[in-house]
Amino acid sequence: MSRMKKNIGLWGRLTSVVLILFLTFSFAMFQGGFVSWFIFYMSLPFTIYSVLLALYPIQHIVASREIHTTQVRKGGSFSATATIYRKTPFPLLYTVASEQTHSPSLNKQMAGQHQKMVVPGFRKISSWTYVIDQMPRGEHVLEGIHLEVADFFGWVKKTVLLPVQQTILVYPNTVDIVYRPMESRYDQGTMAAPFTLVKDTTMTSGLRDYQPGDRVSWIHWKSYARTQTLRTKEFEDRQSQELFLLDDRRNSEKFELQVELVASILQSIVRANSSVAYLSVGRNRNYFPLVQTEEHLQRIMYHLAKVQDDLDKPVDQAIGRELQQMNTSSLLYVTSQLSMDMVQSIRKNAKNLSNCMCLVVATKGENLLAEEEKVHQYARSKGFVVKRVSPENFATVFTEVSRQ
Repeated sequence: MSRMKKNIGLWGRLTSVVLILFLTFSFAMFQGGFVSWFIFYMSLPFTIYSVLLALYPIQHIVASREIHTTQVRKGGSFSATATIYRKTPFPLLYTVASEQTHSPSLNKQMAGQHQKMVVPGFRKISSWTYVIDQMPRGEHVLEGIHLEVADFFGWVKKTVLLPVQQTILVYPNTVDIVYRPMESRYDQGTMAAPFTLVKDTTMTSGLRDYQPGDRVSWIHWKSYARTQTLRTKEFEDRQSQELFLLDDRRNSEKFELQVELVASILQSIVRANSSVAYLSVGRNRNYFPLVQTEEHLQRIMYHLAKVQDDLDKPVDQAIGRELQQMNTSSLLYVTSQLSMDMVQSIRKNAKNLSNCMCLVVATKGENLLAEEEKVHQYARSKGFVVKRVSPENFATVFTEVSRQ
């Protein structure tokens, strides 16, 4: 239907141009004289060009795009060069080119900007470079180059979308977090540590075959001298449980900060040669049973680049079944709002849980409401560690907790 309207509009404009030509010719024929024929001959090139432009096959133009920015972080700049190729050197005058995307956040960022007017003339190849600042996080699909060409006076206008589909992944920002376990105790203690990510390298429990990525200091050189086979020492874990990271994707103005905090935590754990299980709960359940290597981290970052705040039911209802299946004693819960129902759900469904830390994301200078304070106090009374974190103290989230 839209294409039919476009064709009707084009032929309507073309009819108007032909009518202008006919009127000027009729005026010259009936009026006679130098002035009337001068008007006709002056309008003749413009009307002929408009007719030819209406017949010019603009859909045969081909476009390409070269992306200069290989990896983009939220708030960063994206740069690319777009090029159009034509087979016929028909003179094009006012040509407005712009990127077309169906991403709402990217459209909002590009509103009224990043349009380029070029005058290709007879050139078969025309290119231009553009920069988009303050890129929003997400998966953005560039559908193609939108071209709009017009004649001298705008009598005839033609538009076309040159399909050049490419996907841009804008990853969340991360903060370098200094990872430091809160506490280190052995299994014989009365309470396990909230984080189980450190091995006691003074207590060797056995040997195993060497695996790529093992530290050189862990290699058992005496065994290598005897067998000429690399073997790695295994150590007693300081704690026997693994860390489970959980975040909810409820709709919130602080969701972007929450994503950045989760990405930073996961990055710090992996770079500390530790492991964690990660569950992201929204409309869809995204579960990563083991996050330990850079490859695992890249998969998580891909998820965090696309994730949206799409949780459409109370978080305690969405997570209850998952908590029952969770086989861990340490839980790190990241949210934008801690609810009483969620605290009760964790206590009810997480049977083997010994430690739970709740990180509640807050904006700088945000005041804690009385109802929220009540929930936090209730969670602390049940043994939970509750901490409000804002962007300025993301980097010290572990070290500050360890001093509490």
